[in-house]
Amino acid sequence: MSDLAIALHWHRASPVLQTGAYSNEHTVQYNSRYDLVVDSAPDWGGNPDSTNPEQALASALSSCHMMTFLALAAKAGWPVASYHDYSEAHLGKNPKGQMSVTRIDLHPVVRFDTGFSVGIEELAQMHGRAHRYCFIANTLADSVEINIL
Repeated sequence: MSDLAIALHWHRASPVLQTGAYSNEHTVQYNSRYDLVVDSAPDWGGNPDSTNPEQALASALSSCHMMTFLALAAKAGWPVASYHDYSEAHLGKNPKGQMSVTRIDLHPVVRFDTGFSVGIEELAQMHGRAHRYCFIANTLADSVEINIL
């Protein structure tokens, strides 16, 4: 199987590394080509204009779910015209009392070519299959909720 990597770069901008006196802002580089500025979530003092790891996790899940859904839809002959999602990562304490992403909610909206439709039950089953086969969802176990609109 593939090893898929990123490069992360952080440099201290303050004279010393001292609690509350340094920035978590860093750059994540994808494929030696795309740089993304990442920081802590705003609740933890991060820049709200920067991406945070929790958003990146929700993005990874949303992308994986969509790609899996599209592969299954193509195999089933479903003419998907567009796919949109709004995903949310929820922070809280896990059963061990540790801060974690306790749940990620996906809100996919799928549109088909004119003249094609599927019932809500069929759509839910296809999303269920996409969830079962999504690599990221399998990594996260049971902390994902899919809300079909």
